[in-house]
Parts: sequence; structure tokens; C-alpha cells
Amino acid sequence: MFTIMDREAYRNCCSLAKITRQSYDQFWSPHFLDYIDKELSYSKFFKKYLLPNHPCMFSRRFTDDWECRKQWVSEEGKPNFQKLLQQFDETPVPVANCNAKEYNANPKQVMPFKEFIQYWREYIQNGHSSPKGCLYLKDWHMSRDFPEHNVYTTPVFFSSDWLNEYWDTLEVDDYRFVYMGPKGSWTPFHADVFRSYSWSANICGRKKWLLYPPGQEEFLRDTHGNLPYDVTSAELRDKGLFPHSEEACQPLEIIQEAGEIIFVPSGWHHQVYNLEDTISINHNWLNGCNIDIMWQFLQNELSSVQKEINEWRNTMDSWHQHCQVIMKACSGINYGEFASFLKIIANNRMAFLNACSSGESSEYPRHLSETLTVLGPYHAAFDLQRVAHIIECLLCNDDFKRLDHSTLTLQPETMLQQIRDTIQSTRGQHLLYQE
Repeated sequence: MFTIMDREAYRNCCSLAKITRQSYDQFWSPHFLDYIDKELSYSKFFKKYLLPNHPCMFSRRFTDDWECRKQWVSEEGKPNFQKLLQQFDETPVPVANCNAKEYNANPKQVMPFKEFIQYWREYIQNGHSSPKGCLYLKDWHMSRDFPEHNVYTTPVFFSSDWLNEYWDTLEVDDYRFVYMGPKGSWTPFHADVFRSYSWSANICGRKKWLLYPPGQEEFLRDTHGNLPYDVTSAELRDKGLFPHSEEACQPLEIIQEAGEIIFVPSGWHHQVYNLEDTISINHNWLNGCNIDIMWQFLQNELSSVQKEINEWRNTMDSWHQHCQVIMKACSGINYGEFASFLKIIANNRMAFLNACSSGESSEYPRHLSETLTVLGPYHAAFDLQRVAHIIECLLCNDDFKRLDHSTLTLQPETMLQQIRDTIQSTRGQHLLYQE
């Protein structure tokens, strides 16, 4: 069987309890970014970029065969409005106004796709300006709305995707998006949901990215602890408002051309501009390499909620439960759902390894079966070890201990034992030895 995580990569990483992040000092030069234009093995990408949490750019050769690069783009390399209208016409899409600020983001509205295209055409004809502001179609779940439209293929480097695997299982959401925006549209300063990875492919157009390594954002907070809306704003030079901004490194400034794919690692805050009329496809995703970063993020989110409502701590019997409810409302997930997430990921991999050793087929969707087969048993074993490590962290966490465990779908001690038994019982059949 052909698999893309080799034995050496597995042996190098499988014993890691806690992944140590390398220094980000090399990225303090604004000119440093690996550009991948030749064949690259998954194992090399895993070791050189995923584990150390380092960004890189893939050349257009990795998207040349995508249908959307032919269907959605004119011969001049511009968005093909006519073809796009034929495909999407009345589809409701989310559209943000880049000229308006709502908290630290842009307010959104939903409009028919054809209305957005009409606006975009008028915006171009009017010299890239409009009394309606600069509108940006973003966070559109195109692949969920049109599952039959196979217009692109997720590159194998990004295929170990626990986030979308979980949401696909629940059949309620996903983190796969299409963005379409005119020249001048932009996304304010932020880090991605749950501190996930992201990959972003330009179907046409050009983008400018400003990336800050993890930790640098702390220097960019104002006196109230808030991050800036726009890191290029002159107000960041006001020491009265942003006392530590001069201590931050210069951002990694990257120009992304048509067809290229950028890999944005976990916790790298960024701000993005469309330098031309641009269409892009973006996925948020996470896996065993950055699940520890997500777990740290969740602990920080709960801590923030607890500080906000600390004055009621001694007057409410269900204070800890209320903190979890508020956390879910603010962050989209709480400790209980995180445990459910880990259970689904672990169960899929245990079923896969057991099916491999027994020769029987396992019961989960075909696309997931194909992904696990391509990634291979080494990867499944690595994933299980990472889930086990996080479950051990949960068992030591006081806030997790306070949850009503009778309501959890995951019983942590039982799951830990199942993972250990599965790895042990399938070790011989898959050469998963640590010699």
C-alpha cells in the first residue's frame, strides 16, 4: 500500500509528548519565506513546516489542474463574471464592507451572488470605487453549498484535516471558504479560528500578506489589551495608546501571485490585501501537529471568560457551567465539545487501524477512508498518540474535572485505554515499531 507518511517521519515524531516549537527569529527578516516549486514529499512538508509551525508558499504548478482556474478566470487572468454567474446566479452569499468597522472586523450582509457581481462590475467601471463602499465576498461555504462542483482538490499536504473531518461528521458546518473581492478589499488583523492552520490559494489576482510570528501580537496590544484593527495605522506609533508597538518585529511581507498557495501556520496573526480583483479558496484546518496550540487557545479563552464574570463566582452555584456556555457563544466551542471532537478523531483512526489489520472495510465516509489510506497507518498512529496526550492534559485540568462527566460523549480514561490497546494490537501488522 502506498502511504505518504514514511517510517522515518513516524519514528522521529511519534515519541513527542509535547511538540517543541523552534525559534521564529529567522522570520524577523521581511524577506524570508520558502518557495516550493518542485516535488515535495509529505514527510518533508510535515517535518519542515507542520511540526515547527513555519509558513511557506507553493507555486502555481500545484493548482494548474484545478477546474476553477480554467472556469472562473478569463483569458486575461481576470475573474470571469459571465461563467461565475452561470454557476451561481441567485445563490445567497456573505458580503463584508471593508470601509466599515464593527468591533475589530467588517460588518456582513447576505445578498444574491448576481447582485454582488453587478456591484463588482460597476466598481471596476468606476475606477475601483463605489458609494456603497468596498464590498468583499468572504467566508462563503461554496463547496458545502455545491458539493457536486469539484472545481479544486485539497493538496495532500493539507489533507490531515481534523477540523473539517469533525464538522463533516456532524453535517452542520465546515471551514472551507471562497473569497472574491475587488482591488482594494482587505481583511483586518487577526489570527485564525481556534488558532488553526490555514491555506489560501489565489485562483486569480494578487494578494499582499503581513504575517507576524506567534507572540509578536502581544507587543501590538493597546493600553486596554486589545489588538489593533489595522497594523499599518499611524496610531500604532502613539506610545500613549500602544506602549510596546516599537518592540514588535517587522511583519513578514509576502506578495502572493495567481495560482500560488500560501500555508499560514497556527497563531500567526496576519492582515491581507487584494492588490487586484482576486478570487481565492481558503481552508482552516488542524491536526495532531497543532492540536496542542488549539488546547492552549481554549484554556486562554476560558480564562478570559472567568475573569470577565469573576465577581459572580461566589454567588452562583453553576458559575463554572455558565463560563462554559459563554465560552461556547464567544469562541464556537467549549471543553465538552472539544472532548467530543477528540473522540470522533480517535474513533476514526482506531477503526482504520483495526480494519487494516483485519482486512475488513471500516464504516465511515468514502472520502475519509481514502484520506486515511493515503496518509497511512503511521499517520493514524501518530494522530492517536497526539489525541492521547491531549486527553491526558484534560484529565489534569481543574476546569475539565469540574464538568459533569455523565453528559460527555467522551469518557477520557476509557478512551485512553482504547487508544493504547489499538496501537499495541495493530503494531505488528503495520510495522509501527519504535526500534
